[in-house]
Amino acid sequence: MQGQNSGRLVGQSTAIRNVLDDVACAAATEAKVLITGESGVGKEVVAHLVHLGSRRASAPFVTLNCAGVPETLLESELFGHTRGSFTGASRDRNGVLEMAHGGTLFMDEVGEMSLRMQALLLRFLETGEIQRVGSSERRQIVNVRLVTATNRDLMQQIRNGAFREDLYYRLNVIHVSIPPLRQRREDVPLLLQHFLTRCATEHGAPVPELSADALRCLTDYAWPGNVRELRNVIERLTVRARGRVVGLADLPPEIVHGQAVAAAGLPAPASLAAPPSRADALYERMVCGLESFWSLVYDPFMDRDLTRDDLRALVMKGLHETRGNYVMLVRLFNVEQKDYKRFLNFLHKHGCHVPVAPFRVGAVRRPVAAPTAATA
Repeated sequence: MQGQNSGRLVGQSTAIRNVLDDVACAAATEAKVLITGESGVGKEVVAHLVHLGSRRASAPFVTLNCAGVPETLLESELFGHTRGSFTGASRDRNGVLEMAHGGTLFMDEVGEMSLRMQALLLRFLETGEIQRVGSSERRQIVNVRLVTATNRDLMQQIRNGAFREDLYYRLNVIHVSIPPLRQRREDVPLLLQHFLTRCATEHGAPVPELSADALRCLTDYAWPGNVRELRNVIERLTVRARGRVVGLADLPPEIVHGQAVAAAGLPAPASLAAPPSRADALYERMVCGLESFWSLVYDPFMDRDLTRDDLRALVMKGLHETRGNYVMLVRLFNVEQKDYKRFLNFLHKHGCHVPVAPFRVGAVRRPVAAPTAATA
């Protein structure tokens, strides 16, 4: 992803110029900003640019990922808590609203908030007052500019009763919509060169050169994971290439195969016409490639490269395979038995533990290997 440290949006397309115009308009005001777009398009970059262009640029820019904080702790993260208010609260602690006083608070994945948390946020927007968890007193009014972002369709969530309409209109004063990378392919060559140079610097490696075929293939690829996916691919190529020319053979198979079918003008097979989800791809790598859940899923999730929807879909796929058996699931995901409780605690903490009842009936699509004598 174009993280905030990149400091700018890379591109020359009309779409990017329109986004930059919206950023300039937002920066000139104190109005709340709602940034929408698919995962990986660079919403945090845009939020940071709004902050840097505003009169609050010298004040704090604080971020809060609503999807990365368990529901039980989100209120404390936002408003702070008092000593002894819950287990582990050994001292008074400021929330991010107080930390951002005078500056900007960026709330990412705001569409993941529960209705209760939405009500608390709405109350703050109406009064500007903070009430810490465990305190009966409302504290001082803070001066914070709120910038929010989501990859969800909030209007659809409103229709489904999952998001408050009054909060939506409070947040959506200025709307900045970032288009996916597939709708601005002319930006891909610039992004490729930007990340080739950046990743080479980070890893102390020579800047690789892309062959004409590789450049064409990368430019024509749909990039379902957007700029984040592009950056990850380029980092992998940079580390492996070590200065040599990168050809088609060096590109990930899903990129080469999909573009080869399209170039030949052939009807795409079902597997290519409907590309596998991230959960499908991760599942195959764990089950067939024997990669560990902790490195393949846990680390990217904690780095916000995977969403809770991705994690839930992956767990559901595994439970369908094991007929709702979590003990067999951890073996399927190459998790050691001693980490079973850690695995379940992780799922519970992030609201991704899936009930097993719906999976108890039905055949297993792929049998899980029986335990060996050493593990039985």
